[in-house]
Amino acid sequence: MQFHDYDTEGFYDELFSAKGEPRPEAAPLIERLNSLSLEDIQRRHKAAQIALFKLGVTFNVYSDNQGTERILPFDIMPRIVAASEWAILEQGLKQRISALNLFLSDIYSDQKILADGVIPAELVFSASGYLKPCLGLKPPAGIWCHITGTDLVRDQDGCWYVLEDNLRCPSGVSYVLENRRVMKSTFPLVFNNMKIQPVEEYPSHLLETLLNLAPANMLDPTVVVLTPGIFNSAYFEHSFLAQQMGVELVEGRDLVVADGFLQMRTTKGLQRIDVIYRRIDDTFIDPLVFRPDSLLGIPGLMEVYRAGRVAIANALGTGVADDKVIYAYVPQMIRYYLDQEPILNNVPTYLCWEPEQQQYVLDHLDQLVVKSADESGGYGMLVGPKATQAERDDFSDRIRTHPRQYIAQPTLSLSRVPTLVDDHFEGRHVDLRPYILYGKDIYVNPGGLTRVALRKGSLVVNSSQGGGSKDTWVVSS
Repeated sequence: MQFHDYDTEGFYDELFSAKGEPRPEAAPLIERLNSLSLEDIQRRHKAAQIALFKLGVTFNVYSDNQGTERILPFDIMPRIVAASEWAILEQGLKQRISALNLFLSDIYSDQKILADGVIPAELVFSASGYLKPCLGLKPPAGIWCHITGTDLVRDQDGCWYVLEDNLRCPSGVSYVLENRRVMKSTFPLVFNNMKIQPVEEYPSHLLETLLNLAPANMLDPTVVVLTPGIFNSAYFEHSFLAQQMGVELVEGRDLVVADGFLQMRTTKGLQRIDVIYRRIDDTFIDPLVFRPDSLLGIPGLMEVYRAGRVAIANALGTGVADDKVIYAYVPQMIRYYLDQEPILNNVPTYLCWEPEQQQYVLDHLDQLVVKSADESGGYGMLVGPKATQAERDDFSDRIRTHPRQYIAQPTLSLSRVPTLVDDHFEGRHVDLRPYILYGKDIYVNPGGLTRVALRKGSLVVNSSQGGGSKDTWVVSS
């Protein structure tokens, strides 16, 4: 009995409703694990780790002086979501992406939401991801955010909340696919006996989404994945997705603007490119328009893109929606553009640029999580209850000096999932990043990347901060 002493410790647990009581959707898995010896589970866990190592499932940590490339830690215990609950999440994500897409289209054209005072114009214009060169852009079919990773968390009350949006270059879906492949070989009987929704169709849906951007009369459009190169933190994913879709993986130096089109250098001469799945930040993509010091982009690409002779996913300029101050206004966007109430709520958020809210944040730094508006990966963040007084004083000065740059949120009691720790299971906090594709229709891959804080008591799940991953099962009854 592997879970005889497993204690939820008062947190919302994704697999157990109480001590010794598995949730209905998790019961078959728990029953199977209880039939195995600890040694067998440990052996399977080690085999899964070795399999991922052999597959080369890696990420890079730029600040680590012990070497950049490392294997993403993986835990054998999956997170399970009931299909009925997933259906609500899926509906809420589709609603959110629809509103964000309309927002992006609006702020780079008529700016009606700003004129109507729903969102203060200065907040949009001061966002680092708002790019003036993108004003007037008309992406194919009016779609800006083709690939989105939206981070969700579940609080102690069992309710789901949106933690942040990732519309620029969301990463992590390769881990979803490789984790699933490894889990199917680790627990074949479980997959045979449980109705677990498949995730393997994501690459074909992604390719369909990209092909949807090409001109309708083009018989055989050429799609490429544009990577910054082997030293990028997500290079494994770039090469993996290109291979899975059967398209070329290219760097900026492989491409050139010639005869008014974007072209790829090949051994047979230049070949026209029709669609780019970019994994390069906007400002590095064309040194003639954005950063002149960029060695990663293609000079002249913006002119070709603006003329509609090449399509880019995600569209340039989408990073404005990743700003955590703009995130706070997504519920207003949903009401404004869709005339609907949000299905998924944001985490309650304090905006430090507003004097009254700033004062509340400064007075309660020991209770709040403070985040920089335009940083990710767990950087630029203060977890107040676990911070030292010196760290809180430092953030207090930062907030007063640059109030637009910070938001604050309550310290949530993130839900937990049993995680193998040496010779037993302990609860570890998790979040969830589902992946949404916006093509002819909006497709939400069933499950997503469950990131787990492997350190006991930690709320920081990012891989760059010591987090790992779990497989996510959407299970039908």
